[in-house]
Amino acid sequence: MNLDTISAQIIDPANRADPYPLFAALRESPVTRQDDGTYLVSTYYEVRSLAKSPLLSNDQRNRDSDAGGSAATDEDPNLPLSFLHLDPPEHDRMRNLAMRPFGPPHSPSFIYDMREDLARVVAELLDAFEGRNEVDIVDDFAYPLPVTAICKVLGVPREDEARFHGWADTIASGLDPSVGLEQIREARQELGAYLSDLIETERRHPGNGILGPLARESGPGGSMSHPEVVATAILLLIAGHETTVNLISNATLTLLRHPDVLKRFRDEPALAVPLVEEVLRYEPPVQFVPFTTALADIDIAGTTIPKGAPVWLMLASANRDPRRFKDPDCFDPDRKDNQHLGFFIGIHYCFGAPLARLEAQIALTQLFRRIKNPRLLADPPPYRVNPVLRGPRHLPVAIDGLTS
Repeated sequence: MNLDTISAQIIDPANRADPYPLFAALRESPVTRQDDGTYLVSTYYEVRSLAKSPLLSNDQRNRDSDAGGSAATDEDPNLPLSFLHLDPPEHDRMRNLAMRPFGPPHSPSFIYDMREDLARVVAELLDAFEGRNEVDIVDDFAYPLPVTAICKVLGVPREDEARFHGWADTIASGLDPSVGLEQIREARQELGAYLSDLIETERRHPGNGILGPLARESGPGGSMSHPEVVATAILLLIAGHETTVNLISNATLTLLRHPDVLKRFRDEPALAVPLVEEVLRYEPPVQFVPFTTALADIDIAGTTIPKGAPVWLMLASANRDPRRFKDPDCFDPDRKDNQHLGFFIGIHYCFGAPLARLEAQIALTQLFRRIKNPRLLADPPPYRVNPVLRGPRHLPVAIDGLTS
């Protein structure tokens, strides 16, 4: 296998159902330079080290104009960069402000207080399975729950939730290195205009969402400008929605492929916590991070990544590194010391992780408690085109009805 062009194979939709042989080949060399000048980092300790290194930047404006890959971001050029695409100190200022209304230490019960609402939404979605012998876990279950949750977080009216589906799908494709930017930017502009109006409404008439507090909060570095609040809200939509859709779908598919684990899970609902962690290692919803740039020459694993070079951090590959995980290709919810990289690590660790974990735990527990005799109707199922946010596009499952 030619490792100098393996990134093209990773992007190729033909390999979406099972990219892991490609990752195994990549790990033969922890750092691999591609023909276009991009460096792929594929092993656990090297990915972890670079993810925490101040020598690696998420701000693509630092990329060498002569380097390979695209230096453009998928974000709306009329808005400031979201903190995902910023480095300290601006990243820290915006992220810290975003955290205040979202969770600890300023709002310690925010996520916990959503449990009942999430459980109610899950129950309603499952009730709609009544009388059916076939369901699509993605369209009928995994998609509606996270979009409802993130709309509740943002304070979006229920009647507007449907509008978010198209926007979210289009914007999420921006993490696909092969996708053009025009359609993505148009979707961001439409969503940005909607959120801008909603933020002004929340500022004047505070509701239960976080947009009003985001617009009013002030920290050590000052407050967010109105455009910064819009950019942050768009980021929250993607971070809080698309990844969780894939987490629930990937977990369902994995359990149906492992009937022994599924039987145990039905008998031991408390298994939900370690089970979700193992899914995050075994089938992570974010497969790799494709937009980082070296701020200086970086010597790692016998290779020098030159200043300005684009770097891909291959999270899914690192999560199956046999140097770190025993029997990495085995799905084992009893795995000890499961310090996976499913939610990244370092300053860009997914701050929506507590909500995503809670949604997945509640959704999977109720799903497999209530559906009778679930069977996969397509294996592998059809996958989304996006190689970064990887998950089934549809997951058709046959069932013999519901328990009450």
